[in-house]
Amino acid sequence: MSDRRQLVASLGDAMQRYQRSVQAYDDAVGRALDLGPADLRCLDWLVDGPKTAGTLATATGLRPAATTALIDRLEARGLVERVRDAADRRRVLVRMTEEGARSTYAMYAPLVDEGQELFSGVDEARLRAMTELLERMREMTDRHAEHLRRSGSPD
Repeated sequence: MSDRRQLVASLGDAMQRYQRSVQAYDDAVGRALDLGPADLRCLDWLVDGPKTAGTLATATGLRPAATTALIDRLEARGLVERVRDAADRRRVLVRMTEEGARSTYAMYAPLVDEGQELFSGVDEARLRAMTELLERMREMTDRHAEHLRRSGSPD
């Protein structure tokens, strides 16, 4: 195998190990907060602002009724709230409460803090290149996920 192919294969293996590690950490956070995977995914999507229930249904992979139950459950725990959209008062959005943000951030803050240190020796050009690569990888994964949702097959 060529050096480049070996490097790409090694990178793929490292990414798979990292992905498993992130999943294991998310699972541990879920157990610590007594939340299921869909609950955590919903809260993750709300970090950057309120979303509609339909957006959360797509993000979590749940049907509308199950998404409503999920939102009800998180709302009962004080982690999210339903609010009217300021731009369109007919539309209801779901947003994370301060308690939701506080409790979830407390779990991820050690990773954020240590991650800042981890990147301290990486120059700006490399950081930009890494960001671009990760965005291209996300776009590729999103495209394939959409194909699976539509066709039920990876081909």
